[in-house]
Formats: sequence, C-alpha cells, structure tokens
Amino acid sequence: MSFESSCDETSVAIVENGHKILSNVVATQIPSHKRFGGVVPEVASRHHIEMITYCIRDAMKEAGVNYSDLDAVAVTYGPGLVGALLIGVTAAKTIAWAHHLPLIPVNHLAGHIYAARFIKPIVFPAMALVVSGGHTELVSMPKEGQFEIIGETRDDAAGEVYDKVGRVMGITYPAGPDVDKLAHEGHDTFHFPRAMEKAPNYDFSFSGLKSAFLNTVHHAHQVGKTLNKADLSASFQAAVVDVLVHKTRKALKAHPVKQLILGGGVAANLGLRSHLKAMLAKDFPHTEFLKAPRKLCGDNAAMIGGAAYVFYKEKKFAGADLNADPGLEFKWAPGAEE
Repeated sequence: MSFESSCDETSVAIVENGHKILSNVVATQIPSHKRFGGVVPEVASRHHIEMITYCIRDAMKEAGVNYSDLDAVAVTYGPGLVGALLIGVTAAKTIAWAHHLPLIPVNHLAGHIYAARFIKPIVFPAMALVVSGGHTELVSMPKEGQFEIIGETRDDAAGEVYDKVGRVMGITYPAGPDVDKLAHEGHDTFHFPRAMEKAPNYDFSFSGLKSAFLNTVHHAHQVGKTLNKADLSASFQAAVVDVLVHKTRKALKAHPVKQLILGGGVAANLGLRSHLKAMLAKDFPHTEFLKAPRKLCGDNAAMIGGAAYVFYKEKKFAGADLNADPGLEFKWAPGAEE
C-alpha cells in the first residue's frame, strides 16, 4: 500500500512487485483551488484529512485485498506542503504499526521518475528530467535507487510558470494542459528569452521568462492592444521547451546514459515530449526515451509504490519517528554544484 499527499491530490494505491497497479485512487482538490488560482496549503490539508480514509477503503476494495495481503506500507514524506505531507505520513505510520508492516519513506521526485517503470524496466545508467509545478531537475541515476541532482531551476519551476502565465491569459488553474493545447494552434511570434542557455552548468531559470511574458501582456493592455492567446502560448512554450531540451542535450553529452526518463506533471506536455523525442533521435540514437504514462504524470500513489519497491528490496525502512520533510531533495552529484 502506498500514500501520496504532498500537495493537492489525496491518493492511495496498491502496487504489486513495483510494476503492476492493482488500484490507484486519486481524490483531486482542483475544484477547491481553482477559485484561488493555485493551491492554498491550509485548504489542501483539510481536504486530505477528509478524504484519506475513503481513499484507503476504495483502494483496498478495488484491488480486492485485505491488510493481511500487504507486505509493506510506503509514503511520500517530502518534498511538499508540510501540512499535506503530515496527513499521509500519519496514515501510513498508523497502518504500518497496527498491522506490523515495514514502513518505506519515499521521496516524491523518485515517485515521478519511477512512474515510467509502469511502461518498462529502467535500465542504468539513466538520467531523468523531472518537470512539475514545484520542481525542474535533471537527475543522474548511476544505478537503481541512486539519485544525484546535476541541475535544477534557480527560481520558478516550469509548471509554476505555466499556471502564472495562464492566469494572466484568463485560463483557470491548472493552466498547463490548456496552454499546451493553445500552443499547438499558434506561432512563436514574441520570441521570449531563453534564460541560462549559454551558462556552463545544467541549471534552469524561468523567472525572467515569466517577467517578459507579464510585461508584454500588461503593456498591450495599457495601449489597448489585443494579443493572440495562441501565439502567446506558442511563444511561451517554445521558450520553456527550448531551454529544457537544450540543457538535457548538454547533460547527456557529458553524462552518457542508456535511458532518458521524463516525469512530473509537465511531462504530460505534448510539445515537450515531441521535442525531446526529436532531439534524442538526432543526437543520441542509442539512448532510449522512457516517458511516464500521461495518466501517471500528476501526483498519485501508484508512482510512490513503484519507487518503494526498490527500497523494499533493499530493506530501507523507517521507524515510527518518521516525519514530514517539506524541503527534502536528492543529493547533488559530486562536483555538480561547483
């Protein structure tokens, strides 16, 4: 049994041997947060409290299992919203204690990476590009269960910027899917900046792009000019995707791998998927592109169960003192921060 409650999705899943999903119940909170234009932590926590027991019941019923059938309990303990994380951690610890089951702590980002495991096995060494509302990271995976950051965003995460520019265009939260759809109907006519393209590292920056977008829209409003939303979306997405692909290409040249894994909420973006696929076909034909299933790109407990199986085999268990760690991150690869 696995739990995910790091942000605005309450989810419980039953996963068999790390690759077979018996159930994956997700109680979304999007309708509650839409009116605020983003996630409100206190509201998220209350929803998790209200839904967690129902999710447990439904996940077990759908999987057709009893507590005696379970081998372990896994839970996201970070990163994320501390109040939200605590609900899942408390529920997981309670079940593990009551039924004498080992407790497996899982990094939320490891879950996003191992969501791809439900397509086919991960082959090492591998590299993962994790792009979501809270994170944008390039992660080296020399071997199973080992994660090393080689690059990350210096400011805003890509998914966060999608929501912010979407709000300016009048698109309700979450804006990512609608911006992606509009982008395919427009053209890159605004040529927004591609930040840190020439930097010697693998880090990202999206705050300048966000500012350039907002300034363009606000100026147009001031002079009474109407901008084409499809062209705005296409121009914005081109800037995001160009930087993500460029930095990934650069990282792959320095760190040859057998697979490139794409995970996270923004991994469902069709523009990003197609450009990464084209880049690999051209520059790294022997590197396999392994994408998380689009239905598992958002936060869900099945991905946590997929990652947990790795730690279960290694007997990396936690005690009853496990606590939420909202600032949890992978270790940096040696020399990557220099």
